[in-house]
Amino acid sequence: MIRRRQWMGAVGAAAVVAIGGGAHAQVADLADAINKAGRQRMLSQRMGKAYLALVQGVETQLAQQVLDKSMALFDRQLVELKSFARSGDLRGTYVALEAAWSDYKTALVGSAPSRAGAAPVLAGAARVLALAQAGTVQFEALSNKPVGKLVNLAGRQRMLSQRMAKSYLAAVLPVDVAASRQDLASARQEFVAAVEVLRSAPEANSKIKEQLALGDAQWLLFDHALQKTAAAGNLKPLADVFVASENLLEVMDHVTGLYAELKA
Repeated sequence: MIRRRQWMGAVGAAAVVAIGGGAHAQVADLADAINKAGRQRMLSQRMGKAYLALVQGVETQLAQQVLDKSMALFDRQLVELKSFARSGDLRGTYVALEAAWSDYKTALVGSAPSRAGAAPVLAGAARVLALAQAGTVQFEALSNKPVGKLVNLAGRQRMLSQRMAKSYLAAVLPVDVAASRQDLASARQEFVAAVEVLRSAPEANSKIKEQLALGDAQWLLFDHALQKTAAAGNLKPLADVFVASENLLEVMDHVTGLYAELKA
């Protein structure tokens, strides 16, 4: 668990946030499928974030752990989701995702992290995200229930937390600066709007509202970190963004799990 509420002082290595640790070994039902499919979206961005952190020497031990564990989880969930996706169009999506993931994985670990490798990694992250999003939407359509939409929406918040951090690190590197800044701004706007939908949903029980309140606190820290300008040679703003995004991710993963337990 990564929880640093004080931003003064050095940010050192910490334990990697446990994401998906309590999940079923196989996809249990449609709610679980939407949760895991949505988690693949998040992992696409989290791996890109970790790669960019390694390029810039930010939280290197933590970033390497995040990258390694995220890749392993993506691999495992891809096998589970592909096995569960039996219909033609849905299975086709996961066959395509498997191919895109192979290319992305090569960009991530085919050579040591470098500035030259950043652009291919960002391209791979975008392609994998698009296919993972398609799969999540297809699973949600099969559920055809309001809770399915909420599981999808809450799960997308996990992705947005990582997308914002990835885009911040990309802009600082710099790579695709204009696009990265625009991506950060649009992800921020979407995240803020979705929180209100999740909070006001009739299905939001006391446990969910409690976690959303914790998310509000983590969001304030993360948003504050995102507003900081990273001066040359000062890695602390980048480290703050990295750590805050992990903290927010942990809360939103819990929220998504609570919605999934309501059954899509």
